[in-house]
Amino acid sequence: MVHVAGTNGKGSVVAMLDAVQRAAGRTVNAYVSPHLLRFNERILIDGQPIDDGALVAALDAAEQANAGAPITFFEITTAAAFLAFRARPAEVTLLETGLGGRLDATNVVERPALTVITPVGLDHCDRLGATLPEIAAEKAGILKKGVPAVVGRQQPPAMQVIAERAAALGVRLHRHGVEWRLQADGTPARYVDAAGRRMDLPTALPGAHQAENAAIVAASIALVPELGVPDETAARGFERVRWPGRLQRLKEGRLAKIAAPSELWLDTGHNADAARVLADWGREGPPLRLIVGLLTTKDPASFFRPFRGVARDVGTVPLGSSAAAWSPAELADIAQSVGLCASPHDSLEAAVRRAGGTGQRQRILIAGSFLLAGQAFNCSGVDEIAMGG
Repeated sequence: MVHVAGTNGKGSVVAMLDAVQRAAGRTVNAYVSPHLLRFNERILIDGQPIDDGALVAALDAAEQANAGAPITFFEITTAAAFLAFRARPAEVTLLETGLGGRLDATNVVERPALTVITPVGLDHCDRLGATLPEIAAEKAGILKKGVPAVVGRQQPPAMQVIAERAAALGVRLHRHGVEWRLQADGTPARYVDAAGRRMDLPTALPGAHQAENAAIVAASIALVPELGVPDETAARGFERVRWPGRLQRLKEGRLAKIAAPSELWLDTGHNADAARVLADWGREGPPLRLIVGLLTTKDPASFFRPFRGVARDVGTVPLGSSAAAWSPAELADIAQSVGLCASPHDSLEAAVRRAGGTGQRQRILIAGSFLLAGQAFNCSGVDEIAMGG
């Protein structure tokens, strides 16, 4: 079992680990969140969303065992996932934390084979703390005595907290920039570690940041013998990986037709670190136009700032009927306050129509929320999402 926490990239790391392990012929179950279209996407049985019958059985069993005691949505569904995995056991189980780590429902696992901490940033500050060290302490809560840990690139304050927690527990760390590094100056990028191991990372997922996520997977493979695979097998897994909603180009459906001849892209990124990654990607290629919807738990100004000088303009949209979302007018005002040209729209379709109405080839990026990504898939006629590899 591999337990993964972090602010950004943990879902992509799980998807790549899944693809690499299944390329080696191993069976893999995974628990991820949130979902894009259907709850079933959170409980993946060998790469496929759990079927309705098995999901209902697991939820019924969890509710019966809980016997009416107070419990949160995530806690009961995590219990259901564990029951589903017991019914359909796999050689490898991958757990993504829902929020934080120390108090996350997935952290009931006492002894995984490996823990992984992807880059830590400021997000969910209302729950995890207002500073990077506070948030890193919550993420480091998944570290377990005697269980090795892979740590992705971190800002120094976060790395210090993680290292101190690991030292207190006697955890062997495999850290980016210390025990291993990413060589990103070639194609494909390459993982290199202090033991002399090298592994090419030809990931199918676009964006320079995915090479870093792939390197975390390579570090995991190198550290834990039970996850080990030949380099050519790992490459095959990286090349096959699918992780919907992560810099995914939408080529079909109503929205893509409205956007034409522009390219239409989608990403679930919703915090400042994700915005910086998306802005770096946006600097390459055709002009970028941005469409954004955000929950009120997010800081719009910090999300918009990285796009100054990158996005030609911003269209702001509602998140369906969610009452916990910034209104398009509020978002547009905030975008303008940080120096972006922005306009509010009543719907995602209206925003895409305006962005694509120039007749010029450009890239239109929809970002800011899993809810918005779900809307985009619905408009594109997608009714099933699965991690593939």
